[in-house]
Amino acid sequence: MVSLKRQREPEVDDDDDNEDRVSAKIGRGRVVEDRRSRHCPYLDTINRSVLDFDFEKLCSISLSHINVYACLICGKYFQGRGLKSHAYTHSVQFTHHVFLNLHTLKFYCLPDNYEIIDSSLEDITYVLKPTFTKQHIAGLDKQGKLYRAYDGTTYLPGIVGLNNIKANDYANVVLQAFSNVPPLRNYFLEEENYKDIRRPPGDIMFLLVQRFGELMRKLWNPRNFKAHVSPHEMLQAVVLCSKKNFQITKQGDAVDFMTWFLNALHGALGGTKKKASIITKAFQGSMRIFSKKLPHPDLLPEEKEALLVTEEYQEQMSESTFLFLTLDLPTAPLYKDEKEQLIIPQVPLFNILGKFNGSTEKEYKTYKENFLKRFQLTKLPPYLIFCIKRFTKNNFFVEKNPTIVNFPITNVDLREYLTEEAQATEKNTTYDLVANVVHDGKPTEGAYRIHVLHHGTGKWYEMQDLQVTDILPQMITLSEAYIQIWKRQGSENDPNNHKGV
Repeated sequence: MVSLKRQREPEVDDDDDNEDRVSAKIGRGRVVEDRRSRHCPYLDTINRSVLDFDFEKLCSISLSHINVYACLICGKYFQGRGLKSHAYTHSVQFTHHVFLNLHTLKFYCLPDNYEIIDSSLEDITYVLKPTFTKQHIAGLDKQGKLYRAYDGTTYLPGIVGLNNIKANDYANVVLQAFSNVPPLRNYFLEEENYKDIRRPPGDIMFLLVQRFGELMRKLWNPRNFKAHVSPHEMLQAVVLCSKKNFQITKQGDAVDFMTWFLNALHGALGGTKKKASIITKAFQGSMRIFSKKLPHPDLLPEEKEALLVTEEYQEQMSESTFLFLTLDLPTAPLYKDEKEQLIIPQVPLFNILGKFNGSTEKEYKTYKENFLKRFQLTKLPPYLIFCIKRFTKNNFFVEKNPTIVNFPITNVDLREYLTEEAQATEKNTTYDLVANVVHDGKPTEGAYRIHVLHHGTGKWYEMQDLQVTDILPQMITLSEAYIQIWKRQGSENDPNNHKGV
């Protein structure tokens, strides 16, 4: 006869396999629920004001991310719930009894080790993992209801501050801008849209997609405990996936980050040059580029003339797609007299858009060769991103152009920048501003803020990290705009137009 000794419970209990043995008793072939599960005496000890699920799900002692529980009394994270686990020890040492498994979303009472079943805890699981129905998503831009957070503050979902952990405001403004592009937001609010995308083994880039989806759901959560969100997990994924090109502790450039982020998301969603993703569906347009090689400036006039008739120096045309358009600012005046020192140069938006009218030529210099280029648009996207080129880098320092761009907030018509063929096929070419990223201060030590339009109320808000204030539209045009997102009138998800594109 073989004697069966009861095995000691592992220190890190894999509770997905063991929890039913612990929290239920077996009786005559059927599972009987532990009576204490629905009558836990410790629920009134839960402290919702200390709960924060925005940070990495790591045990505060072992720093492991396997099988982590949140103590609902002090908010700290601990691993396991077996007899010698960190959560078990914490429960005995501090008489904190209620824990939540951050993966399975199940609640447990320790050290007694039974599962707690109580509907009053649903608000906690919702904050940890908000979910959105299709109906909820469809109504997001049709109302402006204020919600009250657990801490008593009122907020508009989507218009909530993001923590600046150390120097990540350059990334915060880009994440806030994309959070207010309805088709992008709606896609990421519903995990079903991308959870089945297949990625090669060991591919870490899909982490960006998952974390961005989680951040979108937190930013638009109508049942938050507080009226701000920390992008900690999102930014850790950025640091990892960008191989530390973008960091939390070092100021970065918002346009550089946006460029990388758009392309990285497109690739992680299975997008290629030929295969579309939600990124290209929202932002991709196309243009014609006319390029003409220039003779070296040191050549004699007759040598230049001889080269200009050769095939190599004839104008070439190519087609190219784009996710954003770079707008060049005129050079800011170098010398100013006493009166002019108070005047910041200004330029109308339509002046710098002239780059894309098909006739304005601009010289582009490479290390070896010079080219004369002109551009003309052939297809406009539902959402058009402008990047206003404020910074020029040379070997020694970065210079910033402070020129103010004057632009209307609505009804910017881009028809004249399209080719004749495109003008005939593009029905709507008029755009309204939905997001405006601003850079203030010096090139290397400045700060970022963003203006966003809340579609439900039609009001504008300024967000700078945790600060959220409403702002008059006319104040937006006085800022040093750096990135702008424009929405084509009549685009899908336009609350004022239900006919689609």
